[in-house]
Amino acid sequence: MLCRWVLAECVEGRGRFVDDLVNGVWAICEESFWGVPAHIGAQRAGSGLPDTAEPIVDLFAAETAALLAWTCYLLGPQLDAVSPLVRPRVHREMDYRILTPLMEREDFGWMGFGGGGRPNNWNPWINSNWLTSALLMEPDPERRLAAVAKSMRSLDCFLDPHPRDGGCDEGPGYWGRAGASVFDCLELLRSATNGRIDLYDQSLVQEIGRFIYRIHLDGEYFVNFADASALVVPPPTVVFGYGKRIGDERLQALGSWLARTPGEVKRESLGRVLAGLFDFPALRSTEAQPPLPRDAWLNEIQVMVARDRAGSPAGLCLAAKGGHNAESHNHNDIGSFVVYADGKPLLIDAGVEAYNRKTFSHQRYEIWTMQSAFHSLLPTVDGIMQAPGGQFAARDVTYSSSDTAAELTLDLAGAYPPEAGLKSWVRTLTFARGEEVRITDRYELSKPVGEIMLGLLTPCEVALGEGEIALRQTAIDDGRQAGSGLVTYGENVEPSVEVLKLEDSRLRAVWGERLSRVVFRVREPGSAGVLAFRVKR
Repeated sequence: MLCRWVLAECVEGRGRFVDDLVNGVWAICEESFWGVPAHIGAQRAGSGLPDTAEPIVDLFAAETAALLAWTCYLLGPQLDAVSPLVRPRVHREMDYRILTPLMEREDFGWMGFGGGGRPNNWNPWINSNWLTSALLMEPDPERRLAAVAKSMRSLDCFLDPHPRDGGCDEGPGYWGRAGASVFDCLELLRSATNGRIDLYDQSLVQEIGRFIYRIHLDGEYFVNFADASALVVPPPTVVFGYGKRIGDERLQALGSWLARTPGEVKRESLGRVLAGLFDFPALRSTEAQPPLPRDAWLNEIQVMVARDRAGSPAGLCLAAKGGHNAESHNHNDIGSFVVYADGKPLLIDAGVEAYNRKTFSHQRYEIWTMQSAFHSLLPTVDGIMQAPGGQFAARDVTYSSSDTAAELTLDLAGAYPPEAGLKSWVRTLTFARGEEVRITDRYELSKPVGEIMLGLLTPCEVALGEGEIALRQTAIDDGRQAGSGLVTYGENVEPSVEVLKLEDSRLRAVWGERLSRVVFRVREPGSAGVLAFRVKR
């Protein structure tokens, strides 16, 4: 509500909202911790009550700080008119909870200074709010400069090891606080220096922006590998502004289209709302059109997207991935794929449940949505699935694209522990434009096995037939429909169908009450074999 009150008072300017603003600001200052309970465990005292003697800067402490900074910056005199104690209190709390800890400490993992792997979206997200707080609230010019310099050094820890293809391995939902927050940081730096710091000509910065339209499937559907929902609404004004800065008309067109998409208005940071207000006339006058590229290949994160023709969801669309099983927000899903028909989901990745105590613990892979058995046609051998870790990775990955087809080939065997007995499992995914998707697996085992199972998830109604499975269009939720199509298979597999009743609220919001899982059992698996599947409209 504080964000809305700030905007309302700025627009109206009659003082109607100032008392509510003061009450809100003062109440926030009275809080022991500006973050969320799940992040308290970062303090030395561990989980439980927040230790006010050790301020922890998490995502939401930083978000709160930026909101207060904008409030004081925009409406300082109005706050002073109610009480001269308000802004000094905010300054004290900001300094103690945010500005001083961030200058004195380098051991917050999201900063990236301690090694241990590339930081995730926490880095640009918190840095964007750190920059906001320092630029708007730090009265000492030298200390302000030092804060900006340190934040830039931290942001470099995110950008330097970032895939050069711009790929966000956390998925499109997190792009809104990964790549989009990089944009927030760059905008703050550009504004604060009157354009002297302007990095929009850098190839990596440009590719990070383009990622979001490269994995767009249709409507609100995006490729949802990792902890991502299939339904995503990227921040329209950020998408548009990013496109404007890098001179990419397709990105601008996507932002304009997103702004016109009906639906619930997503809550955004006040800084983004303000920037969007000034960009609104240009956004409204720009052609609104999702680019929907015919082909996309992100070679570092090993994700492909292919459709029949650019600019249209008509026909089939295939997205598939290689990569490794230590990605940020990882699922064990090397070799997985999704297929959409006429922009509607046909063969899917379920996505992720609402976060719980298991999600980021050693029990993560007890959650079914994280397991390879519940990703498209990934083999389970005598009950053994893919394993988590950077050493479990796709091998011998090749990609090609032409006017008639796009193809991804990779060996999945490296994604499995040795006890699975996979010498090789070479998967070839062929997208034949205007025709079908072909999945061909050639495997070789290092030992005899008793059972090999492969599964497909679909929101469609399923009808088993001889050598084929009909996927029939059905209602999902909110007026959305599943796609329709046909899956064919060879005589060496035997299919069955099970219904997965969805209890999790986050999954139900995307897929409705249930999903169907088609399970293929390999008949008499030998030491080597070939499995072939086709997907048609």
